[in-house]
This record gives sequence, structure tokens and C-alpha cells, in this order.
Amino acid sequence: MTPSPQRPSRRPRLAVGLLLAGLAAGLTGCATSSAKQTSAAAPAGTAAPAATDAAAPSTGESITLYNAQHKQTTAALVAAFTKATGIAVQETDKDEDALTAQIEQEGASSPADVFFSENTNFLQELANKKLLATVDPATLANVPAADSAADGTWTGVSERISVLVYNPTKITADKLPKSVMDMADPQYKGQFEVAPGEADFGPVVASVAKSKGEDVAVTWLKALKDNAGNGANVPDYETLVSDVSQGITDFALVNHYYYYRLAAELPNATADAKVAYLAPQDVGYIGSISGAAALASSKHAAAAAKFLSFLTSELGQSILAGGYSFEYPLKQGVAPNPALPPRSTYQINSFTPADLGAGDQVKDLLMKAGLI
Repeated sequence: MTPSPQRPSRRPRLAVGLLLAGLAAGLTGCATSSAKQTSAAAPAGTAAPAATDAAAPSTGESITLYNAQHKQTTAALVAAFTKATGIAVQETDKDEDALTAQIEQEGASSPADVFFSENTNFLQELANKKLLATVDPATLANVPAADSAADGTWTGVSERISVLVYNPTKITADKLPKSVMDMADPQYKGQFEVAPGEADFGPVVASVAKSKGEDVAVTWLKALKDNAGNGANVPDYETLVSDVSQGITDFALVNHYYYYRLAAELPNATADAKVAYLAPQDVGYIGSISGAAALASSKHAAAAAKFLSFLTSELGQSILAGGYSFEYPLKQGVAPNPALPPRSTYQINSFTPADLGAGDQVKDLLMKAGLI
């Protein structure tokens, strides 16, 4: 067993740490609170294809988007949507749990027309409370049926895969856990960090609860907290990848795109980090879905439906695949970013997003374990 790392205070760090922290702040998937009206220009750093040769004339229509997806990804999609349709988009960016709570509190008075979420657990929470409208069947047909709500209240948009990142100078690949459940073993005490507040951790927790039961899930989470020690409250997955790369910790469970985005932006930063996989079909080896829905209370239902259709269209999926997110598009025939492994090489478990429950279930489990 590698000795427990002497973990320095999180900040200040070495120069590379400051670079990585800055990158993390720029790339964070946990959208900070903000509101804006988008322009029709795609942001720098994206590879968004042109929607049309010329922007569509303004229709005078506008929708309000509650956005919990990565802001860079959404900005490129929204800009292309406005250019293609002439429909303006007012955007509010916050974390998905905050926006879900806001929608529940606002009820029928919510100004939101569309909710775009990093993970589907919170969409399902809203669906359970009858706050979502049914998505147009033609939009649902753009992506595999298993990646959207069984009752058609939200549509899948993109996929991310859970992987391990590890520092080979701290731990060899053959010593890594084969199952996410193994991370509870005392042999890994002091060797990894966890980010329980990261939205992308929720589907893994839900998968464990679905497979093993809620009591086992809570016991497992408590063991993760004990083994991670002072690294049990890392703010996000960007920081986890940064910490692995710097040797602050040996390994971490993250989603694939955090590693590939960092490699694209700062190739030297991932020189000391590698990607590994849990055993095929392991309970923690999952594909989690980013999704979107129109609110039942929307006053602009037709325009909201057009936005959902655009997200799952060939153009929308191509923008997503070629842009900043490094997520896998869901529409058949749209190729992912060439820097990524082929989607078919992953051997994830068979749970669908619909199997993984609602966001409030995950919050309860994390609270019982004392992780949030």
C-alpha cells in the first residue's frame, strides 16, 4: 500500500496547481449563479458548426432556460439555436440541485420554460412531482429510448462514463479497485479523494443503491468518507483530476470527460495521470445521461419544444460533440470527439437513467452518510 499522501492545504498550490485551479474554475460543470441573454455568436474555444449561412430573423419569441449543464457547452448550443430559429434565450445558470429546488418552489409561477440538467436524477425528481410537460415524440425518437424518461417527460441529450484516474507514480494499475464497492476496503485508506457535492457523483450513488439496497449504499458511503479522510470533501471532479495529476492523491472516480478536457487544455497537466476502468458491468461503471425537459408551467410551450428538438437534432448533437464538453452525443450517426475512445469500448452496467431514481433519494443517502 502506498503511504498516505501528505496533503497540503488546498490553496495555495504549486504553479501548476494554480493553472489547474484556474482551468477548473473555467470549466466547472457546477454552473455558478448568473442570468444573461445569449447572443448569436458561439463562444471562443468551441467548434460549433454554423447553423445556417445567415441568422434567422428574430421572431420576437423568447424562452427562459434554467441551465445546470456546462456553461460553455450550453452557450454554443443556445447561440446556434437562436441563429437557426430567431428565438432568443434568457439563461439562468446554477447547480442542478439549486435549480430543481427553485422550480419546485416557484411551481406554476416559474418563469422557466426549459430545464437543462447535467444528470437526469433531478429531472426525474421534477417529473415525479408532475412539474414537467411531455416531450414531442419526434424529439424523443432522435435518441435511444432507454436514454430518456420512460413516460416521455424528459429527453436524454449526451452521455458521460464513470472511470478511474490514477497517478502511476503513486499506485500501479493492477492495485486499483476492480469494483467501486472495493473503495470501501481499508486497504485503500488514504489513497483516494471523493467529491460528494459533485452532481456527477449522484448517479453512481443511485446505481449502488439500486443494485445493493439503500442500507448497503449508506454503509459504503460512510466507508468512503473514512477512507478518504481529509479528502472526503473535495469540491468537484475538476479538482479530483488535478489532485491526481499533482500526486496529492493516488486515484479518484470521475467521469471520463474531466480527464480529456484537461488533457486538451493542458496536455502536460495529465502527464502524471492515466485512465483506468472498473470491471465490466460493475455497479460503479455507469453511463450517466445529461437531459432536458420543458416545464408544464411554460408559457412558451412551442418554442420550448423547438429547443428540445434542437438539442437532439443532428446539428445540436454535432455542436455538443465538437465543442468543449467531451461528452458522447446520443443521436445515432453523430461521431464523438476524436480524442475520446470509441463509445463501444466501454463495458458499463445495464442500468438506464430511468432505473437510477430521483435526486432527492441521492441527497438523503449522502446526508445519512454524513458526506453533505
